[in-house]
Amino acid sequence: MNTATFFNQFGPLIIIFAIFYFMIIRPQQKREKERRDMLANLKEGDDVVTVGGIFGKILNLKDDVVTLDVGDKIKIKVTRAAIGNVLKKVEKNEK
Repeated sequence: MNTATFFNQFGPLIIIFAIFYFMIIRPQQKREKERRDMLANLKEGDDVVTVGGIFGKILNLKDDVVTLDVGDKIKIKVTRAAIGNVLKKVEKNEK
């Protein structure tokens, strides 16, 4: 089998794999890394939203358990993986 025949047969497969890698696999890996970094950098006092849509402020962090204050002296415990997003703090001058 010569190289021209090889590329004629497997070239389209290689191109399709490259397209999948750069359009699907690589962006997903990047999002997952950003999420791991966000969860690793959680600290007390951060305002967060859980994946279930509950807004709260972090009161305590222990390994995989996060205690949230959701208002009116109501505290709930969730796993660290249940944190969906950290809310940005708006400074008073930006209003």
